[in-house]
Amino acid sequence: MGTPRTVLFDDGKHRNVLLEDVSPPGSAVQTNQHLIIDASEAILLDPGGHKVYGKVLSGTFAELGKASLKHIFLSHQDPDIVAATNGWLMTTDATAYISSLWTRFIPHFGLDRLVESRLLPIPDEGQVLPLGNTRLSFVPAHFLHSPGNFQVYDPVSKILYTGDLGASLGVDYAEVPDFDSHLQYMEGFHRRYMASKRAMRVWVRSARQLDIEIIAPQHGAFFRGKEMVNRFITWADGLECGSDLLRVMRVPT
Repeated sequence: MGTPRTVLFDDGKHRNVLLEDVSPPGSAVQTNQHLIIDASEAILLDPGGHKVYGKVLSGTFAELGKASLKHIFLSHQDPDIVAATNGWLMTTDATAYISSLWTRFIPHFGLDRLVESRLLPIPDEGQVLPLGNTRLSFVPAHFLHSPGNFQVYDPVSKILYTGDLGASLGVDYAEVPDFDSHLQYMEGFHRRYMASKRAMRVWVRSARQLDIEIIAPQHGAFFRGKEMVNRFITWADGLECGSDLLRVMRVPT
């Protein structure tokens, strides 16, 4: 039985696929892996750690068809995103991209010297990456939650892949059915993991420049449709989180 997946967009030339249910049972946090395929080239977003490597690898190659895996995108440095990077670079010819802040940290996960040259830095201001016949944008989202954090915007499908921003924990559905009832699965995570209201508002100003049909985070359910996307952006715009909530605490003795 193959890896379950949801096709988020497919116009016959360009396809966006969510690989589902690859996270191991137990204590490991659930993660989403996404593929974007355009013409003969593909990019894998946030491929995950060692325990999901086999399932993501088989699911990826089942979807590629005649396309080749050209790129791997790493939104930030967390192990649930980057721990299996060496495996991907050793078994494919792909080039991986991560913030310039983290290129010297990823080798600590066991990156072989033979493939170190294929781990490339993303500058702080982001960049445009050609893929097949289109061009993806690496969108800065610094301090949400990593100081070197990026998202991917696909102008064909109009999907913004947001990494940990928009993440939900403990849901049993792939697509958010109702924003208000979904908040309980997001609020605690965002208040603790996102750096500050200022960082959120900088991201909001960037997001409102984009034509977005789907927001697809790395954990939990995705948001589909302009109304749902706008609800999330408006919520993010007013959220107090991270350093906004710091209080002096009693030192344990």
